Amino acid sequence: MEARKVRITTLFDNYIYDANLDTGWGFSCLLELKNETILFDTGASSVTLLHNMEKLGKDVKAIDKIVLSHIHGDHTGGLSGVLKANPNMTVYLLRSFPEDFKVNVKTYGSEVIEVGGPMKISESVMTTGELGTWIKEQSLLVKTENGLVVITGCAHPGIVDIVRKAKDITNEEVYLVLGGFHLGEASKLELERIINEFRKLGVRKVSPTHCSGDLAKRMFEEEYEDDFVDNGVGKVIEE
Repeated sequence: MEARKVRITTLFDNYIYDANLDTGWGFSCLLELKNETILFDTGASSVTLLHNMEKLGKDVKAIDKIVLSHIHGDHTGGLSGVLKANPNMTVYLLRSFPEDFKVNVKTYGSEVIEVGGPMKISESVMTTGELGTWIKEQSLLVKTENGLVVITGCAHPGIVDIVRKAKDITNEEVYLVLGGFHLGEASKLELERIINEFRKLGVRKVSPTHCSGDLAKRMFEEEYEDDFVDNGVGKVIEE
């Protein structure tokens, strides 16, 4: 993986950053690299997603690839609207997705790539591959000049395990972890343990959102201080 600069814009989230945008339960972010644009997840509604994109000046027809973290509707619900507006793209989804879901994507004329193990998506972007048992999920890994950026949808396989896997398959230091951490129901004691694991793994910055939970966000902010990146719809992170 060759290091590249990337601009990451949160397009769909239940947390607000830009008051001019609409919120909804779910997550989606746009990765703009030098030679391509990747949409990670699509939120729960194409109406909300496309509205926010228009407000932010993001052209749906500029998207080259879509990566779906997992099958849940709050991450795939906006897909049909995006494909209707721009079918000329490649969709990376887990091989465990239902066959009818894959067939439906193909009906738009889009190419489907089924992900099993870790897979390179572009010069600086790869997926962890399918992780987890009950709810299977993939996360995106972006190699930047500052280090590895890990982007999670809901982190159902466990946020610490995802970060550890990211380090194992890339042999890179983790600069930033952003997205849904799935810690909304975690206790204070459990959150303390997870934050301690983040420190042990050398994670330099954090940007939890979506299903991370208010308590988790507060505790990460208290621990990471200036290295905590507040997130929500409209947030732009450039690395």
